[in-house]
Amino acid sequence: MQSTAGDEPVYGAGVWHFATYVDRYATDGYGEPRTILDAIRLAGAVGDLSVLDLNWPFPPGDIGTAEVKKALAEQRLRAIAVTPEMYTGAFARGGFTNPDPAVRRQAIDLVAGAAEVGRELGVDYVKLWPGQDGYDYPFQADYADLWGKTVGALRELAHAFPDLKFAIEYKPREPRNRMVLSSVARTLLAVQETGADNVGVLLDFGHSLYGGETPAEAARMAIAHDRLFAIDVNDNFRGWDDDMVVGSVHLLETFEFFFALHDAGWQGVWQLDQFPFREDPVEAARTGIRTMRAFHRALGYLDRAELAAAQAAQDALTAQHLAKRALFRALAESEAA
Repeated sequence: MQSTAGDEPVYGAGVWHFATYVDRYATDGYGEPRTILDAIRLAGAVGDLSVLDLNWPFPPGDIGTAEVKKALAEQRLRAIAVTPEMYTGAFARGGFTNPDPAVRRQAIDLVAGAAEVGRELGVDYVKLWPGQDGYDYPFQADYADLWGKTVGALRELAHAFPDLKFAIEYKPREPRNRMVLSSVARTLLAVQETGADNVGVLLDFGHSLYGGETPAEAARMAIAHDRLFAIDVNDNFRGWDDDMVVGSVHLLETFEFFFALHDAGWQGVWQLDQFPFREDPVEAARTGIRTMRAFHRALGYLDRAELAAAQAAQDALTAQHLAKRALFRALAESEAA
């Protein structure tokens, strides 16, 4: 059986994949300091990347849009998204949900500024990761108030920029102990309450794992509501958002995730959100793309009729056999290439 999975996907990455990382122990960072221009040059060295999601303001904060556009053009890359940094210490008590109205306005204005930059760059969407919007202790907050402020901010931005999409990257926790937009179901409910067609979901595979979801099921739920605007892929041990190389832990679940996307006809970018703290970032990106390419090839080797029959009977062993047969064949061919 020959591969019939269709055209090769477009591969992308968050530009932070090529940045310098810090944690609470190595506060001096892993690797030399890099600007966004340095990161774009490293992304260009990968060879198989087409698009980048860019932090904004552009790190370290004194780089203009014209410089970024020039750097992207030199590397034959395109900006698919901008991600406003609404999760920094300035928003420690929340961005959209901050108790101070002035800080809430600052968060909304920051996203609006990113949207203006996104228009100039021609992005597909503005990514929202409201990591500081939530709470840490019982009785700390009025949950209905947090929810109302979140939905209100999303609605305001959607109406202010009807020509742009806003993709919400949900996550169960970190940096807040509990985030307002913590699951696919809660995020879809918030999207519905905005009443706006241009607000949707960015499904981060690792966040879905970490939150106890089955990522393939979460993807199908978002697609069923026509709100899966983008994906980020990585891996982890489920206990933390480790942002490891794609397929390094949950190989079969990652294949199921891409099967769910393909089976539903979703045709967006296959985008890396890996944090190679101790690995070479270019090689980590190449490894992730090589694995995703094997997933794509395996989709063509998967016997859909047999799988449909096994799933109709809820025959776990046969369904797993079929998936593994296709996947292992594709992986073997990938390693031999």
